Amino acid sequence: MNVPADLRYAKTHEWIRQEGDTFTVGITDHAQAELTDIVYAEPPKVGAEVKAGATSAVVESVKAASDIYSPLSGSVTEVNAELSANPALLNTDPFGAGWIYKLKASNPAEVETLLSPEAYSAQIGQ
Repeated sequence: MNVPADLRYAKTHEWIRQEGDTFTVGITDHAQAELTDIVYAEPPKVGAEVKAGATSAVVESVKAASDIYSPLSGSVTEVNAELSANPALLNTDPFGAGWIYKLKASNPAEVETLLSPEAYSAQIGQ
């Protein structure tokens, strides 16, 4: 499984990438592999307030529907419009074109509660 070293991870298999005061959120390679073929993605609405650890999005695969939990609290600033037409991006490029949403964190220090790449790799048995 791919676990990029420049990201932080939630125990629930979401990742964040910090770009200034904006954080991009997606699901990990491990999560997409467990879900198998993703056929639908419902990101949060722009302007929505999300809470760390609370459901912020939903994805559906041929196997099951799965909640996506926000790694950080904040306000959604952008969603990946490409996912509505091509939810398979979550499978084919989970750390690139398959991002789900971006947020402005209300408490950037929450990032310290997330897993390092090494700790996440250990969690998934790598």
